[in-house]
Amino acid sequence: MAAGGFCKLPNGTVVVALNLPSPAADAPAGVRVLVHARNRARALTRLRNLGLRSVYLRGNAAPPTPDEITAVLHHPDGLIWRTTPDTAALTVELWHPIKALLRRPATPA
Repeated sequence: MAAGGFCKLPNGTVVVALNLPSPAADAPAGVRVLVHARNRARALTRLRNLGLRSVYLRGNAAPPTPDEITAVLHHPDGLIWRTTPDTAALTVELWHPIKALLRRPATPA
């Protein structure tokens, strides 16, 4: 079960935020994923269709911040990620499209 939360927007859509372990073997330990969809069920379905099968949202412990909502609304796919922010670090990582996280590294021939 992943920590996360959601925020319902005035137009009726939702932004779902999830803290997940990284699906890639060589990626960082954890990622924060944001999904913009018509409702929570559709947001989770979008992630499951990408191969993240065991994604569930129970509760609203870690809802998206206003900055995260703005970031996902301005992305054309409405599905972005970045590594889980470190509270001690002063640097801020930019958001990435979900395809960059799920991309398989090229195997040497």
